[in-house]
Amino acid sequence: MSHALITYFKQISHLSESSEEALKALIHTQSIPKNQDLQHIGQTCKTLYFLKSGLARIYYFHDGNDVTEGFYEPFCLIARAESLFAGVPSKKAIQVLEDAEVWSISTKDLFGLYDTHRDIERLFSRLFEGAYVQTIQRIENLQFHSADERYQLLAQEQPEVLRRVPLKYIASYLGITQVSLSRIRAKKS
Repeated sequence: MSHALITYFKQISHLSESSEEALKALIHTQSIPKNQDLQHIGQTCKTLYFLKSGLARIYYFHDGNDVTEGFYEPFCLIARAESLFAGVPSKKAIQVLEDAEVWSISTKDLFGLYDTHRDIERLFSRLFEGAYVQTIQRIENLQFHSADERYQLLAQEQPEVLRRVPLKYIASYLGITQVSLSRIRAKKS
């Protein structure tokens, strides 16, 4: 059911009853098996995702290496904004890392509600702003923090990732090798 997602939305921004009903009509639930891509590289992003359960990541390939851009836990907005807003195929994919329950919302249908439901527009503006800030923080973490510091930040902000995600994805997210990650983890134990 989408009620949990609506409750989450209402914690971010007020929604009228008519807006709640309009949103509920757009939310679809799907079960996705572990390691499956929700969206593939080369697809244009036309759907927003929120995890009901499980973990996901956005990844891409650089010089033949699989690079994790971010990890997503339940209720996080998952989208490839550069593709969504520019209307172009993405060079990134979205993958679930565990069996997952996912809520999906068609952006075409969602954006169609903006003129008649300003509170929905305000809600998603806040969600996209939050995602943008996280992206900037991610870039700054890579620019200004050592690998040790990036690991500590991940441990503070997303401790479940360290317990549930394969080390190769954590290492690529931190911008280091698996050997370096093992050294950092050994120092922390």
